[in-house]
Amino acid sequence: MSGSALSKAKGFKKSKSGTYLSIGTTAFGAISVIKQARKARTDHDTLKLVDAVVSAAAIVTGLAILYRELKRLGDDDVLLG
Repeated sequence: MSGSALSKAKGFKKSKSGTYLSIGTTAFGAISVIKQARKARTDHDTLKLVDAVVSAAAIVTGLAILYRELKRLGDDDVLLG
């Protein structure tokens, strides 16, 4: 990847579109965690259930950070307009 392409990719990641994409992929990861938790409960596997809970907490935290970033980007748009 060239320097210009890399800087464009970093710019996209910090854009509204990039943030929405990150929210979508993070939320999609939640489906996997839900399946993992259900299987752990069915199998009565406490360790896997704890892993699913920790993963779910990480997803919730990640979504909160992305939401905050989205709000910040929205505030910047108001200041520019």
